[in-house]
Amino acid sequence: MIDEFAKAHLHGRLRRDREALLWKLDGLSEYDARRPLTATGTNLLGLVKHVATVEARYFGEVFGRPSPEPLSRWQDYDGSDLWAAADETRDQVTGFCLRTWDHSDATIDELPLDAPGHVPWWPEPHTDTNLFAVMVHVLGETVRHAGHADILREGLDGRTGLRPEHERQIDEEARAAYRAKIEQAAGSAADRSRIDAVSPAER
Repeated sequence: MIDEFAKAHLHGRLRRDREALLWKLDGLSEYDARRPLTATGTNLLGLVKHVATVEARYFGEVFGRPSPEPLSRWQDYDGSDLWAAADETRDQVTGFCLRTWDHSDATIDELPLDAPGHVPWWPEPHTDTNLFAVMVHVLGETVRHAGHADILREGLDGRTGLRPEHERQIDEEARAAYRAKIEQAAGSAADRSRIDAVSPAER
């Protein structure tokens, strides 16, 4: 009973957070969906592509159920899953993502939590694992990158939220006041820190 609950719970969270990540592309121009938004090149379409590639590997070859999607050998990893080439359309990336979800869901549905898996890119002695450990790992990866996407999207146009039905209209005045409140607190803490660093004899 607990295995069934744990599996359903983990799978539900994975579905929720992967959909949240994909939603972060909603309404973006082709340029904004792809352009690097950090010094290391992190971009929204690349995050979607990367997380789908992670799922394709972990719920595919790890359990002897290779993804039907064309994937390079993990040994040949070159970071190309972190961004979309100019001739790679958004529909191609999101289509790959959706098909990968279907394949992953089938693996999760058909195997028990203790189904053995082998992750050759993990260090020894951790290469032999099971579905439960892989689900936790992939969920963590998805949540981490969904958080990245939250920040990137907010920086682009201010849109925030976990799901479309929870999105609220942006109140620029309220946001500015809230940010100013936090800025003031940070400045006051910095002032106190500078004062505390001065010895009594120097005051």
